[in-house]
Amino acid sequence: MNFRTLAALGLACAALLTGCATDPAADAAGKPSRPAGPSTPSPAAPTAAATTAARPLFHRAPELDPDEILAGRLGPTTGSASLAYTGGRKGDTLILAVRCQGRGEVEVAVRPVHVTFPLSCPADRADTVYHQVHITGTAPSGTASVQAPSTVRWSMTIGRARD
Repeated sequence: MNFRTLAALGLACAALLTGCATDPAADAAGKPSRPAGPSTPSPAAPTAAATTAARPLFHRAPELDPDEILAGRLGPTTGSASLAYTGGRKGDTLILAVRCQGRGEVEVAVRPVHVTFPLSCPADRADTVYHQVHITGTAPSGTASVQAPSTVRWSMTIGRARD
């Protein structure tokens, strides 16, 4: 099991055991950005579900494991864009980490390795998907393109793992 899987399992277990949820409004130090209010919202205040969908839940591209090599990174973006990535050694595994938020579908195409995959992005949370592609021949540089509607906020990190 890799570090990313263990970390995700640890967070899931901690949330289940403590009944806690992550506050997307918390700052980097983990402190709430505003004082806690009454437990029931006032009639004029929007509900949490209404404010969460409009607020971005992530501010950085996904991270790689410490033993993986960065080949390219693009921070939070909306709409369609492309990202060039550097080449690697023969037999490397290409890692594609995509994070998105905002109701909609995105399509990721990676050239020259001929990999394409769709990704459904939720409106109420930020999801991160990791794809790994084993390269049997030489590992050339390339481009990853994302086709996304303007309603979807996404970021991408591309890395390489040595086999």
